[in-house]
Formats: sequence, C-alpha cells, structure tokens
Amino acid sequence: MTDQLSQLSQLKAMTTVVADTGDIEAIAKFQPQDATTNPSLLLKAASLANYQQLLASAVTWAKTQSSSAEQQVTDAADKFSVLIGLEILKIVPGRISTEVDARLSFDTAASIAKAYKLIAMYNEAGISNDRILIKIASTWEGIKAAEQLEAEGINCNLTLLFNFAQAQACAEANIYLISPFVGRILDWYKKDTGRSDYSASEDPGVVSVTSIYNYYKAKGHKTVVMGASFRNIGEILELAGCDRLTISPNLMDELANSTATLSQKLFSDHAAVANEPALNEVQFRWQMNQDAMATEKLAEGIRNFTIDQVKLEQQLKAML
Repeated sequence: MTDQLSQLSQLKAMTTVVADTGDIEAIAKFQPQDATTNPSLLLKAASLANYQQLLASAVTWAKTQSSSAEQQVTDAADKFSVLIGLEILKIVPGRISTEVDARLSFDTAASIAKAYKLIAMYNEAGISNDRILIKIASTWEGIKAAEQLEAEGINCNLTLLFNFAQAQACAEANIYLISPFVGRILDWYKKDTGRSDYSASEDPGVVSVTSIYNYYKAKGHKTVVMGASFRNIGEILELAGCDRLTISPNLMDELANSTATLSQKLFSDHAAVANEPALNEVQFRWQMNQDAMATEKLAEGIRNFTIDQVKLEQQLKAML
C-alpha cells in the first residue's frame, strides 16, 4: 500500500529524484536517477578521506598537461570535478551535472571553451554526452553559451535561477534543464520581510518554481524543470510532480524515514497558451534589474561558488 511506502519512494513515483551532493556513499544509499555537483560540494568532498586519492590523481594528471603552475591548478580542479563525476556515474543510471567555473559566468566564449574541456575529459574516459549536463549560471552570457552548446549536442543545466525572465530565456534557447533555487529565494524573503513563518504552499521559492513549471507545460517547452536548493521537506512535498527535484542527503534521509502519504501537486496537463515574442537581451536585463531578489541572489551565488572554487584551487596548489 502507498501509505506504507516512504515519502522518498512515493516521490520517486511522480518525480525524478536527483542527489544534490558529491558524497558517493550518500548517492549509493538513496539511489537517485541523477546527481549534481557544484564548487561548494566539490570543496566539501575534497576534505573527506576517501576522496584524497582522486585529488592526488588530479594533481598528477595536471602535471602532465602543462609546465605552468597556474595552468596546473586550473587543470587539476577541472580534472577533480570530472573524476568525482566519473565515480558518481558508476552509481547513478542517469546523468551527472558538472559545473563551469563561476568566474566565467559573464563570458560566453570562455564558458563554451570550458564546457568543451570538461566534455572532452568525460569522453576520454568513455562517457558519452548523453550522461553529462554542463552546469552554467543563468546569466544572459551563460544562457547564450548554453544555447550554442545545446545546438552542438551538449546538454546543459542552467543553475542559480531565481527569476521568470531567466526561465523564459532558457526555454527559448532550448536548454535541456534549469535548476530554479527554492530555498535561496525563501532566504531572501525572510531577510527582506523579517517574516519567518512561510507555509510550504506560500513559500516564495515554491511559488516561483510552480509558476515556471506551469508556464513551461502550457507553452509546450521541453526544458526540464528541476527544483533545487531546498531548506525543508515541506518545500519538496509542495513540488511533488515537478519534472525533477535535486535533494540533499539529509533531506532525502528525512523523506526516507517518513511513511506519511504524499500527494502530487504539479501536473503537466496545462492548456496551450498563445505564442509571444522571444525575450531579448534588453528585456532580460531589465526584468532582472526590476527583481532585487533575483539580482542579489544570482550575484551572491556566483561570488560564493567562486570563493569555494578558489579554496579548492588553493588546496590543489599546495599539492603541486
């Protein structure tokens, strides 16, 4: 009976569950379809004992690629992210998301070049493109980079997405998947309003993802909506039925330990709506400018991922 299944099992029946972690043991425990990583998760992984061999392998490889110490650090960081991805791909049946350096978020050409490099590393290890998502921040430049990559058969995951304009631009660029951030939206509104008691159904992050999901289905957009950055299981339960949800191990554990009945909240059968002109760069930037939350959280996210990327590079530099 359904009420005897864990909430995690019930959720998996209506939504593709993705692990939001670089912890291979946690991924093996919860058996998600896919997994996502980012610089913060990689930095955390680099501190664990069972990842030291991967760090050492990345450094050894980097030394064979260049005589420049600076380039070796960059190469080692890229290699480490791919090595972790390769380990995760031994466990998940689906895809791994590997992130482009956040410092390239406003450079379309450099983001494309980094994506080519990461894809080549995976391909050299025998992994085909259909098991990889290149993760890029949802800046205008990032969306344009992803649009070109998608046209070349390299699927992308557009992250740090907080705003409807970002979602619209991604769909119109035929992006494979977006990661709208639920919890970080809630964080901003709690701080801005001083209010701490949002119910799951009125959670601003939940409301944002729901509106994006419903819009995509009504427009017939193929871009996958993957809710991310959850603060509590209430947010997750309120988005049951979303295409995908990427969930941290602690929240998956909470879902796995509950047998309460879970009801589907999002459905894909929405009436078609009329076409409208595609969003151009001016309109995109204006809509972002008018949304203080999205502007601030996108910038903060890029800064914080960069901080953790630099910390990881410093750790690798000390090993060279």
